Amino acid sequence: MKTILLTITLLLSSTAYSQTEISKGITIPDSKAEFPGGQDAFKNEFMKMVHAYVDITAYAVNGKFSFVLTIDEKGKMSELKIYPKVRNDEEFKQDMNFAMKRIKKKWKPAIKNGVPVSSYIIFEINFTSDHSDEEY
Repeated sequence: MKTILLTITLLLSSTAYSQTEISKGITIPDSKAEFPGGQDAFKNEFMKMVHAYVDITAYAVNGKFSFVLTIDEKGKMSELKIYPKVRNDEEFKQDMNFAMKRIKKKWKPAIKNGVPVSSYIIFEINFTSDHSDEEY
C-alpha cells in the first residue's frame, strides 16, 4: 500500500513540477492584411509621405531597414517598429510614424475563422544618406 501511495505521489509531483510550454496567444490568420493595390502600393505611398514630410538627411540611415507594422481589426495602422536601431532613434521613429499616419487609405484586415484580427506586416526599405532606393 505504501508503495502504491509513494508511486502515485511521485507521479503527481513530477507532472506538477515539469516544465510546460506556455502559448503566447499568437494568432495565425487565414488571410493576411491587404493594402489597396498591394504591398508595393503601400511602400510607394509610404515613401511619398516620407519624402514629403521627413528630412531623411537628418538621420544616419544607410542600408536596409525592416519596418514591422501592426494592422488592427478595423484595418487601421497602429504600432510601427523599426530595425535596426539608429542614432536619434526616437525622433526617426516619430517621423516615420508621422509619415505613416499621413496615408489615408485603410488596410483590409487579416481574417481568422471569418473574423477580422490584428496582424503584423513586415516590409523593408533600403536607405542611403541622400535618399532611398524606393521611387514613388
